[in-house]
Amino acid sequence: SESLVVCEVDGDLVKKLRDFRFRKETNNAAIIKIDKDRQLVILDEEHEDISPDDLKDELPERQPFVVYSYKYQHDDGRVSYPLCFIFSSPVCKPEQQMMYAGSKNKLVQTVELTKVFEIRNTEDLTEEWLREKLGFFR
Repeated sequence: SESLVVCEVDGDLVKKLRDFRFRKETNNAAIIKIDKDRQLVILDEEHEDISPDDLKDELPERQPFVVYSYKYQHDDGRVSYPLCFIFSSPVCKPEQQMMYAGSKNKLVQTVELTKVFEIRNTEDLTEEWLREKLGFFR
């Protein structure tokens, strides 16, 4: 049996995501991918001023990771900008699924992400879905 490959996280990506966490701009997204040849989690794309509904149209079918800074309006009127890690489970070979799952945990720990959500289908990524998930962190 093959051993589980857990990809390292690119140092530039770690710095970028830490900077990303402290920005005050709203609706920013980073689409992250795994460079299988180098076994490295890297930045694939960045988007500015993008809604969850528009973001789902930008997601590559076979890439599982998105980090999204979302302008969240709380019920009491407060505004926060949580950094959300969204993991989808793309349809792929079992070895790749295991690599994605192990690398997801590595990325979450390395960048200290706390709002981690999983979706089965990128079509599920809507503003309503994200607000519902964030509602647990009041």
